[in-house]
Amino acid sequence: MEAPPEPIEVAKFWANRRGEAVIVSLREYEGAVVIDVRRFYTGADGKFAPTRKGISLTINKLPDLATAINKAVTKAQELGLIRSAS
Repeated sequence: MEAPPEPIEVAKFWANRRGEAVIVSLREYEGAVVIDVRRFYTGADGKFAPTRKGISLTINKLPDLATAINKAVTKAQELGLIRSAS
């Protein structure tokens, strides 16, 4: 698989009311394609800038990450921490 020339944003959502967001992207790192889930902050110029808070995994670990997140959602629903999607 050829690495994308620029990061490809696949999802973005607000992390808090301080102007921080979580951005999920596919990008190249040291010749490998990675999934990057990172917290960004809004700079003084109004543009997003990345923080060190995040995780990058090689793309072949994406199914494992998706399985883990789905398990976390199910457990949180069972515990009544979040509502089930309906």
